[in-house]
Amino acid sequence: MKKNMLLMGLLLLFITNPTTAQQIAILKYGGGGDWYSNPTALPNLIQFCNTNIDTKIDVQPETVEAGSVSIFKYPFLHMTGHGNVFFNDGEVQNLRTYLLSGGFLHIDDNYGMEPYLKRELEKLFPDRQLEELGVDHPIFSQKFTFPDGLPKIHEHDGKRPQAFGIFEKGRLVLLYTYESDLGDGWEDPTVHNDPEEVRTKALQMGSNIIEYVFKG
Repeated sequence: MKKNMLLMGLLLLFITNPTTAQQIAILKYGGGGDWYSNPTALPNLIQFCNTNIDTKIDVQPETVEAGSVSIFKYPFLHMTGHGNVFFNDGEVQNLRTYLLSGGFLHIDDNYGMEPYLKRELEKLFPDRQLEELGVDHPIFSQKFTFPDGLPKIHEHDGKRPQAFGIFEKGRLVLLYTYESDLGDGWEDPTVHNDPEEVRTKALQMGSNIIEYVFKG
């Protein structure tokens, strides 16, 4: 209990102190999945946010492991990949404590993560289900408006894009973006050769997520 209170206090410090709060970290996980994919995505999104929504986020995100106390230094964690995901018992406890004490996790599925992720989320929150966010959720109406909800950035299999969440006392603590591929749209233009309008939609939706967490 004392350890958990100390960790919660550390996270609260970083959330409420404007000189340290605006930091993002990439979540490194086990299981063999490519947690390191889309290396240019977050730096590009951060630059877009700092320019367009007046954030002051460190341009280079850090990397933290799921079981590390270091996650409590970051009010926003980003997780992505295509394949297997695995959290051991200690990592499950650490992530749950982080999320329930004020942290936020955005999981962007690069296609292929879903069956593994859902298994691990059942370990993380056995008493809760992912809930699809309606188009009226405020995450779609920050500085940029998405009246139809999550945009489709890359087409792989014809399924519609969906945004799912896990809530704690009405607060969105985990966002799972599925069948959209936002991170690919954040990458350097030469990586996927996406049209500029597609990249712009991806960056705008990403900045809405950042704004919702940092300014909401």
